[in-house]
Amino acid sequence: MQIKALKFRKDGFATQGFAFGGEEGADKFDEKIRYRSGLTNYLIDTGEEVILVDTGLPAGTPEEVPGEKTPIYTGRDICTYMEAFAASGYKPEQVTKILLTHKHSDHSGELKSFPNAKIYVNSDELDAPELQGIPNIVPVEFTGGPYYNFPESQKIAGGIYYIKARGHTRGNSIVIAESDGLFYMMHGDITYTDEALYENKLSVVYEDLPAARETLNRVREFVSRHPTVYLSTHTPSGYENLEGRRIVDLNNPPETIPAGEVTFKTASGKYVCSVCGFVYDPEKGDPDRGIPPGTAFEDLPEDWRCPRCGQDKSRFNRA
Repeated sequence: MQIKALKFRKDGFATQGFAFGGEEGADKFDEKIRYRSGLTNYLIDTGEEVILVDTGLPAGTPEEVPGEKTPIYTGRDICTYMEAFAASGYKPEQVTKILLTHKHSDHSGELKSFPNAKIYVNSDELDAPELQGIPNIVPVEFTGGPYYNFPESQKIAGGIYYIKARGHTRGNSIVIAESDGLFYMMHGDITYTDEALYENKLSVVYEDLPAARETLNRVREFVSRHPTVYLSTHTPSGYENLEGRRIVDLNNPPETIPAGEVTFKTASGKYVCSVCGFVYDPEKGDPDRGIPPGTAFEDLPEDWRCPRCGQDKSRFNRA
């Protein structure tokens, strides 16, 4: 079995308040502390099948333009997700299965680009706007029984398990691949930074806070008992862990590498939701919610929320 990282954004950051503040509140943490961020998804080649874990941002999603108070910036484009996929040496028609960790578009953006793939989705996620009109979806009911300390799972292929992990979204899931005595945990957004895993902190983005806490507790219990390589989406620590086959040791956190300098660029007037990737375009407005075309983001009502994921205006970054 081979696991490969598909990297498509780099040089971003997440503030400590964003990454740690889910339970205590972001204001309880130092907003000047920034952890590295980016975007990476994963590919599993079993020798018989090519399986994707998530499918990146949709092509054409604009880069964000961070400011001093931006809580998370996913970074600048390395390439599109599909270009990262092509660079891994495969063709879309070779992909047999896609395992979706959750609905947000930085994980589901290119599902339609793989015509032969069965798309495995937690059945609790099926009504998500991001998943409408997509063929070949296989609803997963997690009938496979427990996977170690996780109560509900489904075996997908030899050594590959899809695990219910509610919290970040109500249909959130984890993928674990077993290979050469190691457990490779591809988790979407259980944490946004590895520092949060070690510090036992939840991010400020969740749909079910008690469930998110239970899931993080189970993840920490699992990694404390099994040699686990923790493969994150939103931090370069994910692909660095993969490249070094670095095992989680909760008692010995790795040294934090500071986020680098951010390159600023001219804003387009558009704004991007940092949680789900929805783009607010002032030329289009939001007619379904009474916002006419030509309405600048700054002029939106204070109670306006992301049409896709319900986050407030503070979660949007300039594009």
